[in-house]
Amino acid sequence: MIRPQFIVIAALLVALVVGNVILTHNLLTAPYPGHNDFMSRWEGARSFWVDGLNPYGEQASLNIQMEIFGRASVEGEDPGFFVYPFYINFFLLPVVYMSYAWASAIWMVLLEVCLIASIFLLLSVYQWRPRPWLLALLVLWNILEYYAGRGLLLGQVGITVYLCEVLTLWALAKDRDTLAGVALALSTFKPQMGFLLLPFLLLWGLRTRRWSFVMSFTVTLGIFAALSFALQPSWLGDWIAQMRLYPEYTSAAYPDTGSPVWIVMQHYLGLGTVGEWVLNIVLLVPMLWGWFTVLVQRRDERFMWVLMLTLTVTHLVALRTATTHFVVFIIPLVFYFKLITQRSRWGSLWVALILLALLILPWLQFLITVQGRNSLEHPAMFLPPTFGLYLLLWLTRRLWWQAAPVIRSEPVQAVSVQTV
Repeated sequence: MIRPQFIVIAALLVALVVGNVILTHNLLTAPYPGHNDFMSRWEGARSFWVDGLNPYGEQASLNIQMEIFGRASVEGEDPGFFVYPFYINFFLLPVVYMSYAWASAIWMVLLEVCLIASIFLLLSVYQWRPRPWLLALLVLWNILEYYAGRGLLLGQVGITVYLCEVLTLWALAKDRDTLAGVALALSTFKPQMGFLLLPFLLLWGLRTRRWSFVMSFTVTLGIFAALSFALQPSWLGDWIAQMRLYPEYTSAAYPDTGSPVWIVMQHYLGLGTVGEWVLNIVLLVPMLWGWFTVLVQRRDERFMWVLMLTLTVTHLVALRTATTHFVVFIIPLVFYFKLITQRSRWGSLWVALILLALLILPWLQFLITVQGRNSLEHPAMFLPPTFGLYLLLWLTRRLWWQAAPVIRSEPVQAVSVQTV
């Protein structure tokens, strides 16, 4: 039987979310249309469900550009192609029959819920109970810090991928393997955010015989693909074609930005593609060594560290990335926050000061270095969180091996109870 207090709490939460949507619509999305990253996906989905168009086709692309620019895009502009796996359309279906102002308001509140839920899931994974005032500060910081805050303003799908990756980790830690597989499949909405994480986790699942995890991922992704082919048979080829164009038009629209490795080796040092690949290899080798220690040597205590290293390298070497994707770095940061509070008498205060610094400094860097009328990010914005976290993970690897939670590496054995 459901307790009355749970019903009251649920009703209050629903009222809070609905009120937030109404305020967001009235104060932000209606008078100040934006969320361009969401617009491309929403209009592509609307064009498919309402107009019956191929979301990757020329007419749907023109519809997107008309919404963003009021005209067709010109050379040097981001054409705003749909460029996502087709199955994201299934999850946008509920909002395509309403005005964009309401759809983007609902989407922005949904992203806020994703950020808040992620923090509580991470606290559960790391088994950390911060003081109430620090918890409130942590939740507030998680919404306002640069990478999450910018993602909210742009309507970035990457925030939902962040929640899916956190949910995968939480579900694996709690032996909810089916949920973990489904969440990991959902994270493929933006493949570039997990293209190294995915093979590591699936190989680990196979090695540890966590068949429910691997099978639920495979079945979920298979269902998405089958439904996509049934509704739009050409979607895979169309999607790949738009992805091939992605580096070309983003390089024109957002010059001097690419992967953090590209920025260092080509933009700053001018060492070309050879230099870029050398640094990629330098970063990938320790990660692959970590994979070997976990997958072959079965060093289970290193799983969390290798997972965080893989997550970081993913965003260092990706063909192109966005600073909004760096919200995933909150995952390892929460581990460090917990250690600080446990190992220092004034740990909570130190964490509060660190949160304040992490809130102010990136926004300050952006304001000082912002380029042009379109508020383009300076290439330097991509470097501190990625290379900084990679170095931190390497220097503190033994802390992870000793203090990080150990994820079960063998399937739960069924226990038979016999009555004598």
